[in-house]
Amino acid sequence: MIQTLNRNLRKLPTWAVYLAGLLPLAWLIWRLFSGQLGPDPVRPLENQLGLTALKLIVAGLMISPLRRYLNLNLMKFRRALGLLAFFYVALHLSAWLLLDMQLIWGQIWADIVKRPYITVGMAGFAILIVLAATSNNTAIRRLGAVRWRRLHRLTYLAALLGALHYVMLVKGWQMQPLVFAAVILGLLVLRLPRKRHRLAV
Repeated sequence: MIQTLNRNLRKLPTWAVYLAGLLPLAWLIWRLFSGQLGPDPVRPLENQLGLTALKLIVAGLMISPLRRYLNLNLMKFRRALGLLAFFYVALHLSAWLLLDMQLIWGQIWADIVKRPYITVGMAGFAILIVLAATSNNTAIRRLGAVRWRRLHRLTYLAALLGALHYVMLVKGWQMQPLVFAAVILGLLVLRLPRKRHRLAV
């Protein structure tokens, strides 16, 4: 069954993943203009964009464990998921800069320095910029496969910073941010190398 599923997934074009990844944005825009985000839609808009980005990061982290433990091969879609995650994080940040802070740079820099959750979020975004800029075949050729893989291990740090940003953002100990943090930690643990036990001779 898994082999059949893998064969069918190989036939699925990558552009279909990009298209599906834009559906949450289309739904969010429709909710915005239909007044479903409330009288002050800026904060719900920011939150939904950030939450979608975090879901895509989780989806990307799931690919290797799925292949390792279930033999389900989704590797061809990992780059698309990563770029979509970066896209939604960039929208999340843009909404904060443009709609919330209205590009008042003095206040923006003050918030980045004084508010730890913003500092953590900006650090994660800086990592994602590097990862997105090198998510292409040209970068792989220039860096070499080994150096490129080492660089893209920063994905794990970006995921942890994203989870921490979400936990710190909300007031009190709410369940959803903690669940995301636990899932991300669990997926990173699953990616650890397996211990190889030698048989005694």
